[in-house]
Amino acid sequence: MSFTLPFSMTVWQLIALYGVSFAAGFIDSIAGGGGLIQLPGVMACLPNVPVVTLLAINKTSSMFGTLTSMFEYSRKGLIDWKRMWKSALAALFTSALGAFTAKRVPNELLKPLIIVLLAFLVVFTLLKKDFGKEEHKSRFTLQQQALLGLLLGLVMGFYDGFFGPGTGNFLIMGLIFIYGVNFLHASADAKTVNAMTNLSAFAMYTLMGVGNIFLGLTMGLFNMAGAHIGVRMAVLKGSKFIRVLFIVMSCGLLIKQIIDLL
Repeated sequence: MSFTLPFSMTVWQLIALYGVSFAAGFIDSIAGGGGLIQLPGVMACLPNVPVVTLLAINKTSSMFGTLTSMFEYSRKGLIDWKRMWKSALAALFTSALGAFTAKRVPNELLKPLIIVLLAFLVVFTLLKKDFGKEEHKSRFTLQQQALLGLLLGLVMGFYDGFFGPGTGNFLIMGLIFIYGVNFLHASADAKTVNAMTNLSAFAMYTLMGVGNIFLGLTMGLFNMAGAHIGVRMAVLKGSKFIRVLFIVMSCGLLIKQIIDLL
């Protein structure tokens, strides 16, 4: 990775990238879906830069945002590390495996399936109005919860490394389903896994020598700022606010995936 810009940029392009990164960090820290904002923004601002470089820049910036969210949620006592550390560690390794696989298998095959899953996620959340609103007793035993949590980390880690769109959304839904937590705690716990998948992807891109450290780091600062404010907003507004934003971001992601497929 380079510490200088290998391509020419205007001040306005930099301002746009930093604004997009801040917004992505803010949204992602609350309800997931920051990639829906940041990656298209990066591609729009730098249309002549190789895609692999843009993906690396995006992951570098996102890594700082998700690590900040994880730290802030943990500092406020909203992350259950006892149940999440195994999921996060599993995701760290399977994300690298997913990225390795993506170089050899076309991930376009996943797009129709992701559209179906996102549509189900949106409809289910809209119809089941009490889902994730309040904490409730899990339907699974502690052993089953541990197994399902580990499986969630393994699958979502691989998925984020291989393809990625909707990772945060799927994590939040999975955590509510497994542990019976509300949207606030699910969003907090999800950051442990998401931070590890971004860290793993960053390491992989660094080893491949792609991306740009200067742009990734400076965008990361704005992503961190957005994440810091987003966590404060999530804690202040609570699960009801997160649920609404979660539905909005899931719908936006669903529409984007349909457009991309067509």
